[in-house]
Amino acid sequence: MFRFLSMAWLCLLAWAGPAQALTAEQALAMAAGDTDDRVAAVQQAIVQPDERIAAFLKALADDEVKVVGAGKAAIIVRDGKGIDPATGTDMPVPDDAEDVINNNRMRGEIDTAMAGLALFGKDDAKRLAAAKALTREPDAGRLPLLDKALAQETQPAIKAQLELARSATLLGSEDAAQRIAAAQALSLSATPDTRLLLNERATVEEDAKVKAALQAALKAIDGELAWGERLGAAFSGISLGSILLLVALGLAITYGLMGVINMAHGELMMIGAYATYVVQGLFQKYLPGAFDWYLVAAVPLAFGASALVGAVLERSVLRFLYGRPLETLLATWGISLVLMQLVRTIFGAQNVGVENPAWMSGGVQVLSNLTLPYNRLVIIGFAIAVLLSMGWLIGRTRLGLFVRGVTQNRPIASCMGVNTARVDTMAFALGSGIAGLAGCALSQVGNVGPDLGQSYIVDAFMVVVLGGVGQLAGTVYAALGLGVLNKFLEGWAGAVLAKIAVLVFIIIFIQKRPQGIFAVKGRTAD
Repeated sequence: MFRFLSMAWLCLLAWAGPAQALTAEQALAMAAGDTDDRVAAVQQAIVQPDERIAAFLKALADDEVKVVGAGKAAIIVRDGKGIDPATGTDMPVPDDAEDVINNNRMRGEIDTAMAGLALFGKDDAKRLAAAKALTREPDAGRLPLLDKALAQETQPAIKAQLELARSATLLGSEDAAQRIAAAQALSLSATPDTRLLLNERATVEEDAKVKAALQAALKAIDGELAWGERLGAAFSGISLGSILLLVALGLAITYGLMGVINMAHGELMMIGAYATYVVQGLFQKYLPGAFDWYLVAAVPLAFGASALVGAVLERSVLRFLYGRPLETLLATWGISLVLMQLVRTIFGAQNVGVENPAWMSGGVQVLSNLTLPYNRLVIIGFAIAVLLSMGWLIGRTRLGLFVRGVTQNRPIASCMGVNTARVDTMAFALGSGIAGLAGCALSQVGNVGPDLGQSYIVDAFMVVVLGGVGQLAGTVYAALGLGVLNKFLEGWAGAVLAKIAVLVFIIIFIQKRPQGIFAVKGRTAD
């Protein structure tokens, strides 16, 4: 009771007159004594914000405050020089100065107090962030601060957030009616933070009417958040599907055209990712002002590097193994090991970091519990662009005509004058280049390392087989379908069981339809 009256008296003094500068007594109260008293002093000080108070709180957070005179005063010590917190003047640092120790609770209170001071700044974004921080950390001692901020706030969005912060604070009130009103007000804010606050209160609430109001509020919030979770799972599935699509597009061409089981496809992706890493380093060193555009330059270089390696592999090794799928599997597996070791020798065995450009950082907040990252949105758009380009190339160009002809009937295409060996090389280089583009995209969502390709090669083959060998439309349906299915199953059964379930589904599907979703059309199609 004494502590409650003390707090009420401090708040009354704070409201009684104009803002007062930080005093030596206030500084000492915030720096020394029992944690409860220090917390109360901090809460009282920020009710009437002052530059000296903000500076002293910053010094407390940075462990730059000492107590001198056997607990008679507090000073700021910075770079070996003493500063009077009340006046800002320099002062000597006595020999008996003792460090102020801040426990976790005190540090949390200081951080929240500093956020509370931002409620009175001119920056709308900082005021909104401060209001959200106070909503997550409700405390009855901050009610005067919230009331004062509400009285002078003019922005509707910030004012609404302050109202939520006030309701969150009143959720712990001794008045049951106030707790019910607070629960009803919080039910209108369907956010994970609000749900957490209501859940915490519901576990300790003893009043039946208040508990019923809390349960009703939680039910309303859960209903709204469920849509965000479903949409989030769908977006994650589409994002994963777009990555699988990029990975599998090149494999659909090489496997569908030549029947080559290319186990080095993942390493061709890895080459594209490392090409992106090299371009990033060159921009950082020689063109730092244009760093945000390094990815634009990395895309064609990643394609070219992987396409060149693919063309060399086809001309030097794979052309002698056509018609022997087991030998191509063993040969490309050995090539993958060579490429991984080569990368380890050049770049090291540790993962390397590839930074997102500024325009790919952040995200779009659609719902309170659903944020769409820019890098994922860009990758989805990139996958669509690559797919459309591939569709145009295969369906509208002379090379595409030759590729389709050789895919459907190689002997007849050869009899018609098509240089099938050249088509094989160009098609394999094209598929390898698309793998490089996939590696460039993957570098924006994860680490780049020698084992990058191993994480996706099995999924890529599953997509190609499920969609139908050599069928772009089937590859699209299979990639997006597997991505969405995998993410929804992860939320229900976990990542491992989801992988197993997807594999079982593919096995059953192939048993019923060996040609995949779309069968190959042609006289030689089985």
